[in-house]
Amino acid sequence: MVKARTIFREFLKSPNKVGAVAPSSRYLANAMLDELDWDTLTNVVEYGPGTGAISKHLLQRVGSHQRFFAVELNDQFIPVLNRKLPELQVFNESVGDIRSICDREQVEWVDAIISGLPWTAFPEALQKELMDATLSVLPEGGQFVTFAYVHGLRLSNARRFRKRLQEAFSQVQISPVIWRNIPPAIFYSCRK
Repeated sequence: MVKARTIFREFLKSPNKVGAVAPSSRYLANAMLDELDWDTLTNVVEYGPGTGAISKHLLQRVGSHQRFFAVELNDQFIPVLNRKLPELQVFNESVGDIRSICDREQVEWVDAIISGLPWTAFPEALQKELMDATLSVLPEGGQFVTFAYVHGLRLSNARRFRKRLQEAFSQVQISPVIWRNIPPAIFYSCRK
């Protein structure tokens, strides 16, 4: 209950930075993670883990031969993550700095990125900046999976983001609606 209150409080403070009103469901998390080619992954990154709703499922799947870390800008979520998932390595930085984070961590490429960022709430310039940063660390064939809430799909920012994905990636698949999430969501599974 604490994590749900934390997310809702941060959403009320900054709806353009925290797009969720509740933690992602296990149904959404597992559907997104099922999209990844786990047998071929070496480096996995999560954008915007919030209170760790998807992170806990990621930690269950990451093998000893794989590197996993998260990037979370909102410092209010860091103590929650540290307490709940002490094994999770989290960088309290912007996704826009992913290339420098990877360089510091001696990670040349990221094979897969799972994103919980509210892309459709971002203005166009920020969408572009963060997507450019993302593309700078994904190799050819790299995977990017992110979700969006069904109620916002018709908004211009959502349409612009979908177009940006189609321009940036060689493959973009849209999932069926995950009704067992609050609010209901779809996810985009993309390959560079």
